[in-house]
Amino acid sequence: MAFLQEFDFVLASGSPRRKELFERLNLNFTIRKPDVKEYFPPHFTATEAVVFLAALKNNAVAFEKENEIIVSSDTVVTINNRILEKPKDVDEALSMLKILSGNKHFVHTSVCLRSKTKQHSFFDTTEVTFRSLTEAEMLYYIENFKPFDKAGSYGAQDWLGLIGIERLKGCFYNVMGFPVSKFYNEFNKIQW
Repeated sequence: MAFLQEFDFVLASGSPRRKELFERLNLNFTIRKPDVKEYFPPHFTATEAVVFLAALKNNAVAFEKENEIIVSSDTVVTINNRILEKPKDVDEALSMLKILSGNKHFVHTSVCLRSKTKQHSFFDTTEVTFRSLTEAEMLYYIENFKPFDKAGSYGAQDWLGLIGIERLKGCFYNVMGFPVSKFYNEFNKIQW
């Protein structure tokens, strides 16, 4: 098993939450945001979509050094088999939060790892249950936390997650946008 600190990682993401988790893992990494139009075929399931999107982002980032490992990720929320991506505006954010309020939903995150010789993808799913939220709480959250960069219109680590999540089954960090424990385990299965 290799220690993650022995590698030069490239985080192919503009997510401040993923950056924070990489810092907390004490990784040697740089950030290179992929310049790619995000899309997936409409017939894809949520897990097919996140695996596809993570690989799309990963392959849009070029190597600059021999020993780099490029890491990309994508997250979607599903409820009743409906995929909720990032909201485009206040109305869409409010609509998503109303759907999630008082209900169980699933957060799916995929990670794609790529070296010059290997590529490996995996995903994780976490079940989240929200208590019933008032419209005033939802609007306060949207106005003060601007969740337009978050799948499903919320961050588990934000105010709404703190006051709204009743139960969580699975990895908390997966809901933040990066399944850290699974990343560690999957990375160490591969001979890089």
